[in-house]
Formats: sequence, C-alpha cells, structure tokens
Amino acid sequence: MSVISTVLLALSMLAPAAMAGPQQKTVRVVVWDERQSKQQQVYKNFLGNHIAEHLRRQAGFSVRSVGIDDPRQGLSPKLLDNCDVLIWWGHQRQGEISNQTAQRLIDRVKAGKLNLIILHSAHWSVPFVLAMHERAEQDALAKLTPAQRAEAKVEWVGIFKRKPPAPDAKLTPSASYEKQQDGSTLVHITRPNCCFPYYKAHGKPSKIKTLLPNHPIAKGIPKDFTLLQTEMYGGPFHVPEPDAVIFEERW
Repeated sequence: MSVISTVLLALSMLAPAAMAGPQQKTVRVVVWDERQSKQQQVYKNFLGNHIAEHLRRQAGFSVRSVGIDDPRQGLSPKLLDNCDVLIWWGHQRQGEISNQTAQRLIDRVKAGKLNLIILHSAHWSVPFVLAMHERAEQDALAKLTPAQRAEAKVEWVGIFKRKPPAPDAKLTPSASYEKQQDGSTLVHITRPNCCFPYYKAHGKPSKIKTLLPNHPIAKGIPKDFTLLQTEMYGGPFHVPEPDAVIFEERW
C-alpha cells in the first residue's frame, strides 16, 4: 500500500504566495497546533511548539506557534496578515473550526497571500476539506469552455462525513455534466472524502522513496530512507488529482 505523501499534504490550488522573493528575506511562519494532550507522550511541549523550535534554529524564518485554545483559535486577522506560511496540525478537534473561519484561510490561499501546509493527521480538518472542495470545483469547471463556465452551476452530491471510504468505493471527487434547457451546464460534483480506506497503527517501519528529487520540498532529502516506527495509511487517497506526488511510502 502507498499514500500520496509521508510528511505533509501541501495544497496546490492556485498560484501560492512567494516564499522568499528578492524583497522579502524572512519567511513568516505560523505553526497552528490542536495541542492534543496525547502528543505529550512524545512531544513534552506539544508537536507545534517542537516544529516551531526547529524552524527557529534555521536561517530565514520568523516563527510563531499558536493553538486552538488561543484567542480567536489562534487565527486572528492580524496574525494572518503577518503570515506567509501556515502549518496546520489537527486530529480529534477538527469540527471545532467553523467553515467561516476556514474559508478565510482558503480565500487567502486563492488570492496568493498564504501558503498552507496540512500535516498528518489533519486530512479531515476543515481548512483541508474546504480546500479540496475548492480544488474539485476548479478541476470540474476547467473541463468546460470559457462560455460554458460563465453559465455553469455547481451542485454538490452527498453529505460530508468523517468516515473512511470502503476499499471498493468509487474514488472521490468525481464530476458529471448535465445540459439544461436554458443551455447552461449543471455540474454534479461528488464531494471528496479526504481520507483513505486502509489504516493500521502497527508501529512498524516504512520505506520512503523521493519521487521528485528536484522539487523544492524534497531539497536535501535522501532518495530513499526508512522511518523506524510509524503507522500504515493505504491509498487511494480520496482527494483531487495532485499537481505533484513528491514522496511515496510503502510497508
């Protein structure tokens, strides 16, 4: 079994904000962490703070660490106005973030003002789910002509539930097109599940292969390496077709 990415699920919706252009020497990073108590079995000061501390030791980063219990859930407009990259980790409290709050993040991504990195296990986090819906709609409408897109209407199929897909379930998202009497196109889009059918917390090793060694995310990463203790997540991952698959993990 293999999954799309071992370490992160990087959104590739529209043109992202520049990471560190000629006018900007420092990348402003915000690490958002659910700060789940079980993290402290391994990360005594929580996972988000651990990531932030590591990034602070690297040149070229200005880093803040926030959490879901901070004012405005750590996502104030002022904070986001001073953020180039938002790193997001969540697991058990996914539903506590409202669609309205998450949509503000996605709107910034679409406007090229924010880069959003979703860490495992936030595949069901509201920002990631909304982002995948946005991307599914973009992909579906891209198959129409400009004239058809101008008149098209989108209808979402199904209700989003945080439930893994069955191994034989039809891959989501998917789209179908229906011509209307007025000449417009009704686009039916089955919602992306944003999960995978196989999971096992066995704590066994996995082997990871770098598929795109020249990709910026893979800079400095070995061609092949092993994680000594991990979990198994098997595809297919029910999300829109990615622009790039950078790593592949196998068990």
